[in-house]
Parts: sequence; structure tokens; C-alpha cells
Amino acid sequence: MRIGVYLAHPRPGSFNHAVFDAVVEELSGRGSQVIAHDLYAEGFAPLLSAEETETVGAASSTPDAQVMLHREEVATLDALVFVHPNWWGMPPAVLTGWVQRVLAPGVAYKLGTAEGEPIGLVKAGRALVLNTSDTPAEREESEFGDPLQSIWASCVLPYVGVTDVRRVVFRTVTDAADETRADWLRRARREAAALLARPGSRDTVPTPN
Repeated sequence: MRIGVYLAHPRPGSFNHAVFDAVVEELSGRGSQVIAHDLYAEGFAPLLSAEETETVGAASSTPDAQVMLHREEVATLDALVFVHPNWWGMPPAVLTGWVQRVLAPGVAYKLGTAEGEPIGLVKAGRALVLNTSDTPAEREESEFGDPLQSIWASCVLPYVGVTDVRRVVFRTVTDAADETRADWLRRARREAAALLARPGSRDTVPTPN
């Protein structure tokens, strides 16, 4: 499988970086072709240009070689993994910009009319979202309605054709003990490995010899 793994966290040494590294290592060790991007480290430019605001017609080519590379890669992926913190109920700006610039019409979806239903063009059938948060789960749900779940599982990924959306939240991360963090990293590896299971199954892939 060819899997894209995307990290959105600006601080080297963060727990998000540890999750990203663990996922990349796990998938690579199981024989997957991993396309890994640390969006902050690569300096991905998140600002949408005026020419990129088309929603119905196919996106025109862009002079931004980095954006073109990401668009070309996304079209070839079998699964996607996103690693990022919960900031104000949103992904970090660099990842929001990535969604807006890379998952463009004609690349990730096709829309006949502004009010019509999209046709997803992304062939990746599965996606895994790994979040960190300092908000307890009960409060996240009761006060805020878990906006990240809506963003990824209702708004973004189904729109482009990804029907199997999995999400895990590690919380509360700031005060987590080392042992807890180690458990979380093992969980991240298991969830990443499960992306490789046969279609229609969420079975864990056996550990390689």
C-alpha cells in the first residue's frame, strides 16, 4: 500500500512528532510505501490564492511546485494519516491550508453545480486521524460537540470519497505520564497497522517476523 502521513505541529520534539515517527516507522516496517510530510518543517504555504478559490470547475495548475507535488501524490494514495493537535477545535492553520489547496476540485472531488453533490475522486478508501488534546472527552463532547470529528468525518474526507474514517484522540496530553505516552504510541502503531487489513475488516495486521 502507498500511504500518505501528514504531521501538523510546529514544535520539534512534541508528542505529535513522536506519534508521526511511530506511524511512519510502523507502516514502513510492514512493507508500505510511506509518503511522509512534516508540513511545518517543509514550510508548506497554507494561504489560498484568488486563483485557487474555484469550487465547481477543475482547479487550474498552480505555479507552486510544492502544492502540485502534493496534489499528484494524493491521487496515488491508498490511505491517509493525519497527525495534529486540537487547536480551538480546528486543525493547525498549515493543515487547514493543505486541505484547501491540495484537495482541490478536479483533484480530490468533482462538483457539477455549486449546490450539487460532490463526486469524490480520492482513491484512498481509508483515513486515520490521530489527535492530541488537553480537553477532557466529556467536556469536548458536551460543550463543544467534538468539532474535529465533524471536520474530518463529516465535512472533509467523505466529501472527497474517503468512506472509512478512523480517529483516535490522546488526552490530556500535557500532564500525561511517560508510561501513558508510551501506551499511546503503541496504540498509534496498532491503528496504523490496522489500515493494512483486508478490505471490510478492522483486524490488526499480524506483527512481521
